[in-house]
Amino acid sequence: MRRRNIGVRNPRRKSSCSARRRSAHGDAVRGGIATGFRGLTFVALIVLTGGTAMHGEAWGFDIEAHRGGRALFPENTLVSFANALSMGVDTLELDIGVTRDGAIVISHERGLNPDLARGADGSYIAPPGIPFVQLRLDEVKQFDVGQIRPKSAYATQFPEQRAVPGTRIPTLKELIDLVRRSGDRHVRLNIETKIDPNHPEESPEPARFVALLLELVRAEGYEDRVMVQSFDWRTLQLVQQRAPEIPTVYLTLQAGKEPTILLDKATVWSAGFNPSEHGKSLPRTIKAAGGAIWSPYFGDLTPELLSESHAVGLKVVVWTVNKPADMARLIAMGVDGIISDRPDLLRKAAADNGMALPAGSPITP
Repeated sequence: MRRRNIGVRNPRRKSSCSARRRSAHGDAVRGGIATGFRGLTFVALIVLTGGTAMHGEAWGFDIEAHRGGRALFPENTLVSFANALSMGVDTLELDIGVTRDGAIVISHERGLNPDLARGADGSYIAPPGIPFVQLRLDEVKQFDVGQIRPKSAYATQFPEQRAVPGTRIPTLKELIDLVRRSGDRHVRLNIETKIDPNHPEESPEPARFVALLLELVRAEGYEDRVMVQSFDWRTLQLVQQRAPEIPTVYLTLQAGKEPTILLDKATVWSAGFNPSEHGKSLPRTIKAAGGAIWSPYFGDLTPELLSESHAVGLKVVVWTVNKPADMARLIAMGVDGIISDRPDLLRKAAADNGMALPAGSPITP
């Protein structure tokens, strides 16, 4: 997600959550293992632990690897997802788009990113990039997205990201296959539909987008392993109508110059839902819309909003939190989960608060 104190409470310490792969004792074993591939090394904490689950199972604290953990490896690639699986997370957070021939590809942008995509000659593509709806899957696969454009703002943001030249944009099917190979039977996928109502020409229309996603999820038997998230609530409404068993995650941004949600009126993002009709309460608006989880920008969340969300039955998973101090503060506040580019630091913050951690499932892409 790019869209862009506190009363201390005991945040579910050392839950015995047997439905997930949490430690029977709730104690993290601090160790390390190296899993090599392509000359690289994944470092994973080894823990006798478990996590949370959906669909009738208990929910504990949710550690989500944003785009697979893009501060560590190339974002939204099998490389980054393999690292997150090896490390141990509850949820792989990712974004999807659709190609001209109907393939679901994993990408934060709605098309090729000029700061990531290089052609066969090694040159980065020119801005603004080409929307996936104009490209076939075989054309998308020709581009290398394994290294950030040097000296770009993105490169400055994540100077420690390890380059993996030759990395291709994966499909959602390829990620599901990777998870299966890892043997991790519990990790979830939090899938964001990359659709912008202000740029309808860059994505399929919502009904087709959702139909393609649900067709794949059902074909793979993954209905109980996914959540669908979006800033564009139209897609969430369609998921709720067509697959009510799949939890929906309502993304919001209130800060900055381009908020997706306003409290006094509906926006193009909110599928007609108007917070002013719900006491200007965002949690009550999302509950009325049928959401299971509210996922706000972490700077927009207050203890009062968190309490209100829990009171109406919503889980709250914030994005995108990369500083340990912010992680600790939000855990103390009582959030239900955190999405982070640094799942390694998030694991440490959770362990420092006495939480059991998800076990790693070492895998290479």
